[in-house]
Amino acid sequence: MNPNVDLTAKPKSRRSGGRAARTAQRAAPLADDLRPVRPGLPGGQYKPLTNAQVLQIHEAALQALETIGLADAPQSGIDIMVQAGAVLGEDGRLRYPRSLVEDTLAIAARDITLHGRDARYDLNLSGPNVHFGTAGAAVNMVDAETNSYRESTTQDLYDAARITQSLENVHFFQRPMVCRDIVDNLEMDLNTIYASVAGTKKHIGTSFSDPSHVAPCLELIYQIAGGEAAYRERPFISNTNCFVVPPMKFATESCEAMEACIRGGMPVLLLSAGMAGATAPSTIAGAITQAVAECLAGLVYVNAIAPGHPAVMGTWPFGLDLRTGAMSVGSGEQALLTAGCAQMHRFYNLPGGAAAGASDAKLPDMQAGWEQMCSNVMAGLSGLNMVYEAAGMHASLLGFCHESLILGDDLIGQALRCVRGIEVTDETLALDQLAEVCLGGPGHYLGTDKTLALMQSDFVYPTLGNRMSPKEWEESDRPLLLDQAIQRKNEILATAGNLLAADIDQAIRAKYNIVI
Repeated sequence: MNPNVDLTAKPKSRRSGGRAARTAQRAAPLADDLRPVRPGLPGGQYKPLTNAQVLQIHEAALQALETIGLADAPQSGIDIMVQAGAVLGEDGRLRYPRSLVEDTLAIAARDITLHGRDARYDLNLSGPNVHFGTAGAAVNMVDAETNSYRESTTQDLYDAARITQSLENVHFFQRPMVCRDIVDNLEMDLNTIYASVAGTKKHIGTSFSDPSHVAPCLELIYQIAGGEAAYRERPFISNTNCFVVPPMKFATESCEAMEACIRGGMPVLLLSAGMAGATAPSTIAGAITQAVAECLAGLVYVNAIAPGHPAVMGTWPFGLDLRTGAMSVGSGEQALLTAGCAQMHRFYNLPGGAAAGASDAKLPDMQAGWEQMCSNVMAGLSGLNMVYEAAGMHASLLGFCHESLILGDDLIGQALRCVRGIEVTDETLALDQLAEVCLGGPGHYLGTDKTLALMQSDFVYPTLGNRMSPKEWEESDRPLLLDQAIQRKNEILATAGNLLAADIDQAIRAKYNIVI
């Protein structure tokens, strides 16, 4: 850098108009093709497993399915899978011959799209395309203004959906908390769908507390879509289904709900959520193997009902602090579990999802920041299609925070920039710039046409992250990050309205007990 260039000098007034114009231009929304990060950037650069290790896990999963199998399938599931080629043992366990699993892998859906109610939010789950979103079943809200916890409500869910709608880097909305203000479980499921759809047009994930709730909830969803045929053409809600109770047992009622969802045209997330050291082996490799085996059994189940039905392989093992038995979702081990699962999805070339970005910290503090960034970056670099729980989740999944959701948008933006990686071309090697600047030029790259042209397309700027100098920070009354997040939350919620058409909303409210 030229020592004669004073980088601290204030700009001359004759350039202030140009700077103001550039500032206004940077503040304007970018066209999708110019954004430095966007949904579906391809990952896959990071591979924690060697090719030989991937094959070892695959073979171990096949052996587990063939020799151990899964227990507790509902009778309907037993009939479906036995007809497909599974073997029911005298011990009541279903076992899966290698040939059955391989035949299923041959017909399983690939390159699926999870639709939004607005096509701008469609998620293409092919290859290593990466998308970040919310998820979970938190029972508490983190109140960032009082540093306390309280029970989560339907209004909190609606607010989380409205906030998500406004965030560029949170690409989908899976229900992150439980509506604890509703006692009746069917009404809770119906209100969960309503609050989510009223708040965002991005793809939504939900679950059902009882198989009998699927039919009335589908009726509501079809009404929102404008008819069953319209929903089946663009299913904007998917079913998050904990179809197994690890280790290696089916969750009977969840399986019955899954069958109803598949027949209703709803994509499914096959979620296997073992805890390493408790309901899954304590080793990272063993926990991944069990999750892969369970999800492969789920794929057999799904494709025996409807070949090629859209299903996401939700290998979702969690870490455990073996000193206390507490979950450790913010640990490095969790990041490795998720990245290893993503690599197995790529091995099968199947759409997959897993958990990352959650924190064990109780508040959006420094611990939360390092835990959320570690696993989000590794999940993205590993090419995980659907990164669930990527923003807002605290207290080992027990608490959700609106302010943390907003801060997560900045964090995910930086993670996505890591996923995008480094482009090396004749243009980016910049030899022409080097010559222009050094051979008779100003001796620095500040203000050159190429630098200014790349300011928006190559660099991610945080919305709330503070890059002021200490002097500027003092002069700006020392803004604190959490205070800014609280302010932005209030601004979003003051202007974000109900995204359902007025006539549809009125018809829904006339038919259902909507609490917001």
